[in-house]
Amino acid sequence: MSIKEQTYIMVKPDGVQRGLVGEIIARFEKRGFKLVAMKLVHATPEHLEKPATDYADLKGKPFFPGLIKYMASGPVVGMVWEGLDAVKTGRVMLGATKPLESAPGTIRGDYALAVGRNICHGSDAVESAQNEIALWFPEGVTQYSIANEGWIFE
Repeated sequence: MSIKEQTYIMVKPDGVQRGLVGEIIARFEKRGFKLVAMKLVHATPEHLEKPATDYADLKGKPFFPGLIKYMASGPVVGMVWEGLDAVKTGRVMLGATKPLESAPGTIRGDYALAVGRNICHGSDAVESAQNEIALWFPEGVTQYSIANEGWIFE
């Protein structure tokens, strides 16, 4: 059964620098997801190390300092997308974390080569999506209806 939910998708510094933000937004829109929040942020290391981020559980790993330095090296675009099975479908659209294992047609499969520069991040579960949305969008998200919902959802 499909459930309407929200997911957090972030275009990482390499994706912003390469001008892929519009392409990523277009893919989610074309898939039928509704954008309910978006912002350009230059994150601090302190923000990136907060427990609600995807990176908190990686603290202590040898690559962690380099990851935080990279994520704080330039702006990211944080987005909240809403739709049926948004978390699972969003992850499939992004592709495997290791770009060389990503299928053509996925964002990473089409645009990324290295795991350390893999274009984007997507929540891995509904609970982590809720935590990430609260961390990156403390002001909340926008609720509205789109006219074509009847053509997208049963």
